[in-house]
Amino acid sequence: MQKLLDELKKFKLKKGKDLKLIFEPGKFLVSESGYFITKVNYVKESSKNTFIQVDSGFNHFVRPTLYNSFHEIINLSNPNDEKFEYSVVGYICEKDTFAEKRRISKISSGDILCFKNSGAYGFTMTSNYNSRLKPSEVCIYKNKIIEIRKREEFDDLLNKQIDIFED
Repeated sequence: MQKLLDELKKFKLKKGKDLKLIFEPGKFLVSESGYFITKVNYVKESSKNTFIQVDSGFNHFVRPTLYNSFHEIINLSNPNDEKFEYSVVGYICEKDTFAEKRRISKISSGDILCFKNSGAYGFTMTSNYNSRLKPSEVCIYKNKIIEIRKREEFDDLLNKQIDIFED
């Protein structure tokens, strides 16, 4: 911090201007506090790769697909087993990739995966792309899991539609 203050003083002496420095750690704090959790639907092995297909897609967590961001992935169902290399993909299309060739403890169908550091990028960036429903959102408060937003139902997709085909 002192180095930063010294540089600000130098700037003021050189340019004759005062600077106001503001730190806004919001995104970092929010990101660290959130997790994206999804279930493994299928494990597909090919000669070059093992794909983990999950019950979600970039419509729920777009950041990895959008610009290849890194989020640590933990297999909550089997966190301490031997690690293998996997590519984790979603259910929407061939570009729906959460991680490529990532070392994660052994994964089986039905396992639950957790993507860390997703608080600032999860629900706030969800969409109904391809008519996919948004998941519920939960909060851990005083060691209790509390649902803070209900999972969407199909009628939620239609409730703001305007019926132009009146009888």
